[in-house]
Amino acid sequence: MDHHKPSEPRPTPSGRGRGGRAALILVLTISLICGAVAAASLWSAGAKADGELAAHRHQVRATTTGPAKDPPAATRHGSTPRALAPAVWEQPDHVRRSGTVHVPPGTPQGNAVTIWVDDNGTPARPPGSAADRTLTSLSGGSVATASVGAIGAGVLVLVRRRTEARRLAVWEQEWEQVEPVWSGRLHRGKAPGTDDD
Repeated sequence: MDHHKPSEPRPTPSGRGRGGRAALILVLTISLICGAVAAASLWSAGAKADGELAAHRHQVRATTTGPAKDPPAATRHGSTPRALAPAVWEQPDHVRRSGTVHVPPGTPQGNAVTIWVDDNGTPARPPGSAADRTLTSLSGGSVATASVGAIGAGVLVLVRRRTEARRLAVWEQEWEQVEPVWSGRLHRGKAPGTDDD
């Protein structure tokens, strides 16, 4: 009469629940914030660098002195194919210069083209555009978001495993004390760990 056989299955430790979801949301929020900060920083740094570069870049009109020739290996300026042609132009201080410049394929001799030169009148790359900065900022922000998110998720997994292992160990110890009484195997007056015989 004192013994009672349970009709219910063995209880299990409490699950993860809301705490895990909240931690995941926190990691996602932090990674998005880091991505936004990285993107804004890249935009600001790019705008500053482009502004400084623009102060030393000048657009001038050059006149080709020969037909455009395709370079030995295909070259690209952005997404537009570029050929090379000899040309003459004047620096901003009206000093005449000559050299080879990038032109659209098929440009004939005597054609006027716009080129970028530096303070010395040497052909140079143009300052970056807002579109270039946007692409760089978005790319950098995405990388930062993914990196912080991956690191945060990894830390969450490790913490969760350690917490779950500790919880299971404590639960097993408690179960060793409770199970004999709960299952009815322990007679009244017998201490856990003594023989029933």
